[in-house]
Amino acid sequence: MKIPYYHIDAFTRFPFAGNPAGVCPLENWLPDETLQKIAAENNLSETAFFTPVGDHFKLRWFTPAIEVDLCGHATLASGYVLTQFLEYTKPVIRFETRSGDLFVERQGDILTLDFPSRPGEPQETPAALVEGLGKEPLEVYRARDYLAVFADQADILAINPDQEQLARLDCLGIIVTAPGEKVDFVSRFFAPRAGIPEDPVTGSSHSTLIPYWARRLNKTKLTAQQRSARGGELFCELAGERVKIGGHASTYMRGEIEI
Repeated sequence: MKIPYYHIDAFTRFPFAGNPAGVCPLENWLPDETLQKIAAENNLSETAFFTPVGDHFKLRWFTPAIEVDLCGHATLASGYVLTQFLEYTKPVIRFETRSGDLFVERQGDILTLDFPSRPGEPQETPAALVEGLGKEPLEVYRARDYLAVFADQADILAINPDQEQLARLDCLGIIVTAPGEKVDFVSRFFAPRAGIPEDPVTGSSHSTLIPYWARRLNKTKLTAQQRSARGGELFCELAGERVKIGGHASTYMRGEIEI
């Protein structure tokens, strides 16, 4: 069996930056075990699989270790593949997912995700979080992930996480964030329990970041950078109970998987 495969760098204008995602368009679903093995073989933070369902698509995401309930960069990459290579011409793509219906809208060379907002609730600071990050945050919130807020961008860049300590936390991932020097806010994202020591650019974390910074900065449109080694830029908006997460994408590779 041959499966079309696309390797797309998301949230960047250029190859070798942003977050690489594998994208596999399928005519019919393969066994979950096979999907997980493909994701593990790709060894990217996520591989996306989608199938057509009437006028929309069903979309799933797998890390090298588990299936996840929400992924931004691989959704953006899937929208890019549909519009760039698979002749999808409607202005908005609807994806049916474990997190409900998600949408991707193409406006010029920017793809904008329409995701649910996931505001965090204030939390006591877990000891493993402090030990894992090497510094106590100013504030801690919890949604799907822990959100740890620091004073400035330098704090974020200086974090050298203890992955073993962070893996003790009962969550998918840990977001660290602070005001940016050239953008509204910066962040990084660690998810050792999902097999991702550090994710290069994490769209789904912005479902929690955007409502926090919109409230703190008293503005609904924000610019953001994820300050991983690869780095990425995001154009954000709070839209009621939804968030808009925009970015570019770049093609690195097209091919076929043979199984």
